[in-house]
Amino acid sequence: MADTTNDPSRRKPAHPKGRDVDREGRYLSGNFAPIQRVQPLVACSYTGIIPVDLAGGEYVRNGGNPVANESLGRDAHWFDGDGMLTGVAFTLDGEKGGIQPKFVNQYILTDVFISTVTSPSITTPLLPSIATLVNPLSSFLTITLRILRTLLLVLLSHLPGSKQGIKKISVANTALVYHDGRALATCESGPPMRIALPDLETIGWYNGEKCEGEPHAIGGLGFGGKGPLSFFREWTTAHPRVDPNSKELLLFHSTFVPPYVHYSIVKPSGIKSAHGSSLSSGRFHNAAVPGIQSAKMMHDFGVSKHHTVIMDLPLSLDPLNLAKNTAVVAYDPHGRSRFGVFPRYSPDKVRWFETRACCIFHTANSWDSVTVDSTSGKERIESVNMLACRLTSASLVFSAGALAAPVPTKAVPEEEREEEQCRLYYYDFCVGFQGRDEIRHQWALSAIPFEFPSLRESSSMSFAKYIYGCSVSDSSFGAALGRAVKMNALVKMDVERLIDRGKSDPPTAISGCVDNRKVDEILNSKHADDPIKIFSMPEGWYAQECSFVARQDGTSEDDGWLLSYVFDESQLQADGECRPGARSELWIIDA
Repeated sequence: MADTTNDPSRRKPAHPKGRDVDREGRYLSGNFAPIQRVQPLVACSYTGIIPVDLAGGEYVRNGGNPVANESLGRDAHWFDGDGMLTGVAFTLDGEKGGIQPKFVNQYILTDVFISTVTSPSITTPLLPSIATLVNPLSSFLTITLRILRTLLLVLLSHLPGSKQGIKKISVANTALVYHDGRALATCESGPPMRIALPDLETIGWYNGEKCEGEPHAIGGLGFGGKGPLSFFREWTTAHPRVDPNSKELLLFHSTFVPPYVHYSIVKPSGIKSAHGSSLSSGRFHNAAVPGIQSAKMMHDFGVSKHHTVIMDLPLSLDPLNLAKNTAVVAYDPHGRSRFGVFPRYSPDKVRWFETRACCIFHTANSWDSVTVDSTSGKERIESVNMLACRLTSASLVFSAGALAAPVPTKAVPEEEREEEQCRLYYYDFCVGFQGRDEIRHQWALSAIPFEFPSLRESSSMSFAKYIYGCSVSDSSFGAALGRAVKMNALVKMDVERLIDRGKSDPPTAISGCVDNRKVDEILNSKHADDPIKIFSMPEGWYAQECSFVARQDGTSEDDGWLLSYVFDESQLQADGECRPGARSELWIIDA
């Protein structure tokens, strides 16, 4: 294991002494305090040995970092903030030999960011906070005024003398995906933004056809298409998927108007399609996904080699909720979770599978189960499998804004009540028989908290034996919701063994777990072949989600490295804020 330490990046305290940190935003202080300094590539110190497998690469993470953060007491949410990229490039040192890590961090130069920094009078974020939209106590007037403020600032940005007209309202603060030579920063409220590697400079918005800022960029209208609603149709999932074999980029676009969800595929340049005229140009933009009845908060989806899974969950994101005296973002515990499964190139053939209400923000992997017909000898897809981090409620959405989840006005039936948890779940959607839309298996692989999944990239969209993720070792997931969610354990699951065990001895559907041990029991396990292994952080240290990098010429699927940024909270002052010179580290762990 090696660690890489960056040069100090000063954090600006969001709360002076005596202020109620939790009320004013637990995600604006301490470990989560915004960074107020950016810097170009600079050599950083390190200990241990850096694997040669990382040479020439760069580890980059994206996250919200509000640049306008002066007004105390404002609404704030974990999902808010301007996008900031933080990277460590592993450069070859020609003089000394070996690898020299270099640290870099840069704001993503979105329209919203540039308008904010060039307008000194803007001291709070230009966009309404998610906390305002989810708060059941936010009045119709409050939300309307926040939205009107945003619209007014957008209009003013186009007047003569303004330094930046706001064409897109995305803050590009969620994830980063690499496709066809482009690094793309993503967020649900707009198209992806192209970023240059390794210096993390902003190039321009990408619409699936071309990218602003690219020389001689040519192409069609892209994701948005034509018409007054094109602005919404270009809004893209924060988690696009890249097929490791075909190199296609798959995305969906969730909007406020029917049909609510569109679907796009972008092929890499220079590769012709073999799937009909709709893909003959190498592009497949804004195909409607039928069957969704209202606007929803959709963050992720599942993609296998031959199928796509859209999740229509009872978590709405709909301005029309205000007319019903309901928050813009609202969860219905009495609703149904619906999973739309369709062949990759045929969203019109979607089949819907229903089950108990839940929330899912991240899927881990999806794959097809194939059988061979005994008569014809032809292969037939029997089912589509998906692993996802399933939450039993939307409490995380509220706690991330320091809000209490609203109490349901109607009691949830006793047989459907579940403890507050987030676990890695297995779903088996039977697609082999028409008219039989059945979820054959749906249960948790383990009882431990599990979120922010990762796997070997070359194994995605097919069956993968190992899934990695984050957990909390000192409390339950429900307890973690009572404070800022800090991950102090990295988990490795042998999902192949756990799924086999679950199929041979199925746990209770939905609420059951294949492995019922708690985190401490797994940590105390002496079995070398335990299907669940946990890397526990030292006391006071916390990790971000990890990424897997394969070892060159590795001999097994898990032969590689996990990379994760970590932070030691002993660097915090008595008031909970970071002291000057506080540092984060990048840890490289043998997977």
